[in-house]
Amino acid sequence: MTDLTQAFASLPVMVLLRDGGWTMWLIAVLALATLAVILWRIVALWGMGAWGGVHSARALESWRQGQPRAALAEVSGRPSVRARVAYAAMATQIDGRFDDEGAREETQRVARMALSRSRGGLRALELIATIAPLLGLLGTVLGMIAAFQVLQQSGSRADPTALAGGIWEALLTTAAGMAVAIPASVALSWFESVSDRLQTDLEDLATRIFIAAPQPGAMQRLRAAE
Repeated sequence: MTDLTQAFASLPVMVLLRDGGWTMWLIAVLALATLAVILWRIVALWGMGAWGGVHSARALESWRQGQPRAALAEVSGRPSVRARVAYAAMATQIDGRFDDEGAREETQRVARMALSRSRGGLRALELIATIAPLLGLLGTVLGMIAAFQVLQQSGSRADPTALAGGIWEALLTTAAGMAVAIPASVALSWFESVSDRLQTDLEDLATRIFIAAPQPGAMQRLRAAE
């Protein structure tokens, strides 16, 4: 067990954590949090169908052809965001409880809820991208202070090699903080672009559905048939 512990402690990562001080451990926690948030958002966006749209496109085509039942059946029960918004836009127009303004408001409500879910976790990535470099800088400043304290205590017998080693260890935290902040910033920009694209697609989809709504007489006959 002792040999295993020593082997684990001699790993490069563990050496960097030990030499970097307590700020390096905080940066390591931020690195794990960044990885967890990125994986969570990818899985969540995939489950929301952020990169889909086949069923909503088919439903829109059926809606344009005056087949509201077929259009609703195409997106009914679908988990994707586009399908839910398309269903809300169509169903509210068929449902006699909503006028045109009410149907638009209900569709916007469904779209806002979906977009809110698509932006979950982005604040966490933004926070990590902001504080990781600051923690790295803090660790470097603390390490430099400690190195120069050793230099002051050594007086004329100061060893430049020891001073250089202390500075090198202090700079580790700056590099680690930047190594965490850069992927977090890239992931944040990517997720924001996906969310913005999704918002544009939802607005375009809902507008097309309302523009291509069946004639009032056809809508009344459909409501009566139900």
